[in-house]
Amino acid sequence: MNLKILSNLCIVGMLFALFCITYDNSIKSVFNQNNYEPYYCGDANLPQVSLMINVYWGNEYIEPMLKVLKDNNATTTFFVGGSWANKYSEILNKIVSDGHEIGNHGFNHKSHSKLTYEQNYNEIYMCQEVVKNLCNVQTNLFAPPSGDFNNTTLKVASALNYKTIMWSKDTIDWRDKNTDLIYKRATNNLKNGDLVLMHPTQNTLEALPKIIDYCNKNNLKITTVSKCLNIVE
Repeated sequence: MNLKILSNLCIVGMLFALFCITYDNSIKSVFNQNNYEPYYCGDANLPQVSLMINVYWGNEYIEPMLKVLKDNNATTTFFVGGSWANKYSEILNKIVSDGHEIGNHGFNHKSHSKLTYEQNYNEIYMCQEVVKNLCNVQTNLFAPPSGDFNNTTLKVASALNYKTIMWSKDTIDWRDKNTDLIYKRATNNLKNGDLVLMHPTQNTLEALPKIIDYCNKNNLKITTVSKCLNIVE
């Protein structure tokens, strides 16, 4: 009888130990899980794409781009730098009044992977506050300048309630001033959920009507990054 009780106690002890290990691993999985991963594309189940426009310099091509978008009933997301917004507040408000989404692109176009936690925080927060003060928009999407980030950047963005946004297609229009090449990079194998990175350059402006036409012909709706990611509340 004593042996049976002892045997049962051993079994119970083993099961309890196994439970503790499993429970502990589950807790670790929950709390150690990296929830800071950036978004590289949108919802592949929805026939829509976003032409995300990163803005840190200039103003001469933005309003013509806005006109092309408006003429084609297309809305998208402009990721603006805080220093740019300070300088061109009227254009910022024009972007908002035209119904486009505003994203955060940091304040001074820094290499965020080289910044401390506090410096990352300041860059994102300063841009947030400038945009909020100038056009009464609370941004919640962050596109790291030059696509440069590390885990610290992602943690800071998350702490400030931002989703970090990258891209699935890069037109490289800031470097290659070639309208046809920009068009090809934007549309080659374009598919549901693609985030197409571009900037307000002359050649991008020239390519934009053709890119929009391609999307329309292929039944791909051009929309904001938030809607493309299907995260709109």
